Amino acid sequence: MDDADLRELFRLMVVTRRLDEEAIALQRQGVLPAYAPLRGQEAAQVGSAAALDLARDFAFPTYRELGAAVAMGVDPVAYLAMHRNIWHGGLYDANVARLAPPNAVVGGPVLHAVGWAMGAQLDGTGGAALTYFGDGASSQGDVHEAMNFAGVYRLPVVFFCQNNGWAISLPTADQVAGGSVAARAAGYGFEGLQVDGNDVTAVFEATRQALDRARAGEGPTLVEAMTYRLGPHSTSDDPSRYRSPEEERARAERDPVEVAGQSLSAEEVTEAEEHAAAVVARTTEGLRGLQAPPADELFSFVYRAPTAALLEQHRAWKEWQDA
Repeated sequence: MDDADLRELFRLMVVTRRLDEEAIALQRQGVLPAYAPLRGQEAAQVGSAAALDLARDFAFPTYRELGAAVAMGVDPVAYLAMHRNIWHGGLYDANVARLAPPNAVVGGPVLHAVGWAMGAQLDGTGGAALTYFGDGASSQGDVHEAMNFAGVYRLPVVFFCQNNGWAISLPTADQVAGGSVAARAAGYGFEGLQVDGNDVTAVFEATRQALDRARAGEGPTLVEAMTYRLGPHSTSDDPSRYRSPEEERARAERDPVEVAGQSLSAEEVTEAEEHAAAVVARTTEGLRGLQAPPADELFSFVYRAPTAALLEQHRAWKEWQDA
């Protein structure tokens, strides 16, 4: 990576950090019903998503991948519309963005990514899937089944685990046998590796190589990005109940935004902050201006083609509304 690449990754990380802070503030003000913060995971998300080829690859996020959305160029207002409770999955076009709707099912996006990768392999598109999950989700049966399936069929998929140290309030050591998620890949017949999840360039390079192997028909890779969740699991969580201030202070010394900024000049850091402030201002204005969708959209998009029963329900509902 050259200096321009690092500056751009840093800009994306700062935008992610400031949007994350604003989303928490908006939740406290009642604008967003709920939000899952990602402070401390900016390098893992931005670095991995920046390695995608948006002309042919596809990413499958959890409910905590704001940084991936930012790196992929998704409008923050459209993305955060899900948290605003305006539209399930957000207002952006997933096919254009190459980012699936955020998935709140723990381990759920891993299954979807493997299915998409099977389709890409059968269609010969040359694309690869990148799927996100946490160390807690790695213990889900769905994740193991997806990895086994991907290993058997040598599918073009990168399993990206953000090991942030905590499965909500349970430390990784108490729920991952052996201490390593990456080591599990050997059992499914493909490569697994750990990377410094607080080093954006290391994450980018590891993910780029994994995606290259997937596109070349060399099968899946499991990347375990070792990072730390500096904030709460969600806006209803209090991490002081299960971890010490000493631990948090020690881990904050490897804040990924600060680590990336150390390679830049003061002027470059200032420019990134000014850019992020402008993005946050536009996003806040846009989110506050969103209007609730028409109530009769309750009947839309339930089926690809509406059934007779659904049409009858819609007709009866309209009559009740007009009465």
